[in-house]
Amino acid sequence: MLDNNWESLTDLELALKLADIADEISMARYQAIDLVVETKPDLTPVSDADRAVEDAIRNQLLLSRKSDAIIGEEFGSKSEASSREWIIDPIDGTKNFIRSVPVWATLIALRQDGEIVVGVVSSPALAKRWYASRGGGAFLIDNIKKSNQVKKINCSKVKKLEDASISISSFDKKGGWVNLQEKLLKLVDLIWRNRGYGDFWSHMLVAEGAIDFAIEPKLALWDMAALEIIVKEAGGRFSDLSGNDGVNGSGAISSNGLLHNLVLEQINNA
Repeated sequence: MLDNNWESLTDLELALKLADIADEISMARYQAIDLVVETKPDLTPVSDADRAVEDAIRNQLLLSRKSDAIIGEEFGSKSEASSREWIIDPIDGTKNFIRSVPVWATLIALRQDGEIVVGVVSSPALAKRWYASRGGGAFLIDNIKKSNQVKKINCSKVKKLEDASISISSFDKKGGWVNLQEKLLKLVDLIWRNRGYGDFWSHMLVAEGAIDFAIEPKLALWDMAALEIIVKEAGGRFSDLSGNDGVNGSGAISSNGLLHNLVLEQINNA
C-alpha cells in the first residue's frame, strides 16, 4: 500500500492520497464483526481501525516527507525540529464508528510555521470529502468514488441570530459545562433552528453554508486542525470560545464570520 514515488506531490495532493489510504482501511473495518475496541486512559474508546489508519498514514509520511514532524491522536508526536507538522485524527467520531453511525471521518492537516496550510476531512461512509489549502479555497467531493464531482464551497451570508441555524455538540454535566450550558440554552432561544450534527460534520456544514455556526466546547488539536482551514477558506471564522482565532484553545466555534462576534457575546456575557 505504501508508495515510494509521492515525494514530488504537492502537500495537498499528498494529503488527498493519504485520505485514500485511510478510507480503504477504515471502510474495511467499518461494521466488521471482529472489530476490536478498547478503552484508553482518558476513558474514550479506540478501535483497531483507528490505530491501523494512523499507522498507515505515518508510514507513508515517513517515506514522502521524511523531515516533517507528525502529531497523531493514537501514537503521539514524532517530535523532530521541524517547522512542518502533520496533524492526524485517524477516525474522528470513533463512538459513531463502533456503533455503525456513518458520521465519522479521517482528519489530516499540515501546520507550517504555526499556521494550518492544508486540511482534508474524508468521510467515506457519507461518501464525502472536504479539503482546502491556504489561499486556494475550500472544496467538497460529493461522491468520493467519482472524484470529478468537485464543487467549491462557501459559508452562508446569514447576518442575524434570529435567522441562524446552529449545531451544538452533546451536553455534559461535568467541569465548566454547567455555566456554559445555561448560556447555550439562552442562545438557542434567540436563533431559528438548533440541531446536534456532531463532530467534524457540524463544522463542514458551516463551510458548506448549510448551517451558520457550530459550537464544541471540548476538542483537541487533531480534532480541529483540518476543520479550521476548510472553514476559513470557505469564508468563515474558526476560534476558541473566548474568540481567539486558530486551533490553540480547548474548544471551538466555527461560523460564517458574520455571526461570530454575536455568538461570542452571548456565551461570554456575565
